[in-house]
Amino acid sequence: MLVVVSEPEVLHIGDLDVRVRFSDRRRSVRLTVERDATVTAVVPPGTDPDDLVRLVKAKRRWLYGKLADRQALGEARSSRQYVSGEGFFYLGRSYRLLLVDDAPAPVRLVRGRLELRRDHVPDAARHLVRWYRRAGWSWLGKRIQPWAARMEAPLTELRVLPLGFRWGSCSADGRLNIHWATMQLPPDLVDYVLAHELAHVHRPDHGPEFWRLIERAIPDCHSRRDRLRRLGPDLWLPGASDPGENLL
Repeated sequence: MLVVVSEPEVLHIGDLDVRVRFSDRRRSVRLTVERDATVTAVVPPGTDPDDLVRLVKAKRRWLYGKLADRQALGEARSSRQYVSGEGFFYLGRSYRLLLVDDAPAPVRLVRGRLELRRDHVPDAARHLVRWYRRAGWSWLGKRIQPWAARMEAPLTELRVLPLGFRWGSCSADGRLNIHWATMQLPPDLVDYVLAHELAHVHRPDHGPEFWRLIERAIPDCHSRRDRLRRLGPDLWLPGASDPGENLL
């Protein structure tokens, strides 16, 4: 089947610049915030521009939230050095890296130190991310069950993955994905991410009913969301200069 998607036009709506594409495959408008923080609307042919403007205005709160998330996880941040004394966050606490000559695993947390075996320093980024994923899967596996019960959201699968600019995702059938970098956050902010994603089992959008679900579970959810946005740039994510960055 031939799918026709036009070259984008730009629609200026307040302080938002929305790239508009027409696709004969769409039956409704799809709004997305791209990796580069641009807003895109893919719309059916013949869509009334006034209707699109009203939709974007109605979704403005959601769009601003997504733009803030992109900025928090995507903006420039200082790189880490894989040397003894460098700090890496785990569950809100900074642990100093310690290079060791002998250890049963490439990375492990022992007596308040994050040990990295010297022979794995050239590939440190890969091994650190793997450690976060393993630690996250174990810790989250226990943490998630009370939240799933509270949110009445049966959980069918939990995965800890690199998710780009998303903290997490959850499908209607209870398959939950969490970004491994979430494990650098304090536990109460990890809880916010979990509750936020589990709410999507009931509501796929970010409308008023979605936020009512979050507020019932976490009354101070908006202040936690603000803290999450502030802390995002402090988290470690392997950059282009980190060994193994493309192998995560």
